[in-house]
Amino acid sequence: MTENQNIEYKESWHDEYLKWICGYANAQGGVLYIGLNDKGTVVGLKNSKKLLEDLPNKIRDVLGIVADVNLHKKKGLDYIKIIVHPSSYPVDYKGEYHYRSGSTKQLLTGAALTQFLMRKTGSKWDAVVLDDATVEDLDKESFDIFKREAKRSGRMTDSDLQLSDEELLNHLNLLKDGKLKRAAVLLFHRNPEKWFTGVYTKIGKFTGSEIDYMDEVHGSLILQADRVIDLIYLKYLKAAVSYQKDTRVELYPFAREAIRETYFNALCHSDWSGCVPIQIKIEEEQMFISNICLFPEGWTAETLMKDHNSVPFNPDIANTFYRAGYIEAWGRGIKKICDACKELGAKEPEYIIHGHDVMVRFESLHTHESQEKSQEKSQEKSQEKNIKRNAITEKIIDILKKNPDSSMKEISLKCGVTESWVYKTIKKLKAQEMVYHIGPDKGGHWKVNTKLLERE
Repeated sequence: MTENQNIEYKESWHDEYLKWICGYANAQGGVLYIGLNDKGTVVGLKNSKKLLEDLPNKIRDVLGIVADVNLHKKKGLDYIKIIVHPSSYPVDYKGEYHYRSGSTKQLLTGAALTQFLMRKTGSKWDAVVLDDATVEDLDKESFDIFKREAKRSGRMTDSDLQLSDEELLNHLNLLKDGKLKRAAVLLFHRNPEKWFTGVYTKIGKFTGSEIDYMDEVHGSLILQADRVIDLIYLKYLKAAVSYQKDTRVELYPFAREAIRETYFNALCHSDWSGCVPIQIKIEEEQMFISNICLFPEGWTAETLMKDHNSVPFNPDIANTFYRAGYIEAWGRGIKKICDACKELGAKEPEYIIHGHDVMVRFESLHTHESQEKSQEKSQEKSQEKNIKRNAITEKIIDILKKNPDSSMKEISLKCGVTESWVYKTIKKLKAQEMVYHIGPDKGGHWKVNTKLLERE
């Protein structure tokens, strides 16, 4: 039998093989054979009886678990079989956490270790208690901002907002046995970086690869949420100004509600143990918002863009943001982001995932409009040359045959062209009597002149 996820062969014993046993215990369990070569052939052990006595004690004392250690004999040669059962709690080897994956042993660190510990213990990273922080250390301004926003959102009652800071924290589930959770410090401490390096937001304005200017916004997550969006729209973006009668109208290149929702999601879902700040890169034609995050197992960028449950990485932080009216609680955030972009007339955002790095790319309204106009111009030019030989035109005719009550928008989506281009194409088809419309604009239907098309 070859080595695999659950089987490993070693010709002799070395104490470092306790790491392999640790890896089995943290994964699915497995069997470690001592006295066999890589092919699974028994080569024998000279000190088998001593190992039979020593190994159970070493495994118990170093790893804190019990394994089945048995002596076997084949063709007069001794070998030892160590059966390791999967552990329901994390097992460490001298402070290191090892994990068996496939036929290899991996040392867990960083985000992978955080995810493993959360899965094994059932607790979340932001729910861990901090012993050296007190309610008195927290920031009054952060509490004031939270109360103001919670009142505005209507998600907390007036009586809730009259509570003392400690009572409010308890109401928000940010205390455990009278001690502050990590979430409480991140949300309300003036300097959470005292405990967690990288808990801030970095903003930069770029022209090509050159940075024009930048800001760093430090402080509690509540303070950052209150300041960053205003900073972006007041300092980093220029609005196109127009007037409707006597009213000044400002049109920004990025939908404010979409940027706001994306940024607040990043604050809630960031893996702050990674010591990496949220980064917002702003260019003339696009904006990027990125953060470190651990997705639920099996999730991809496609999962985010479809209907999905709300599975916050930091539930206590997310709950407080929900009470403040900053985010939704039903996984509707991305739909709100897409809807805000559509309402502005801009393209939907693109989610780019590299390992644990999540980046959201927004295209500016002006870029999208110019691309759309360019597409229309190109399509119109192609159509003018030969309307009968245009594949998209033929597709429109086919749609009208099969679905006579199709709207311009439905045809546009099926063909992958703009509604205005569909309108102009059908107008020319009507002029050539290839199609015509029966009944009123709303409620009527299309009719295709099949006889004329056959002659063509």
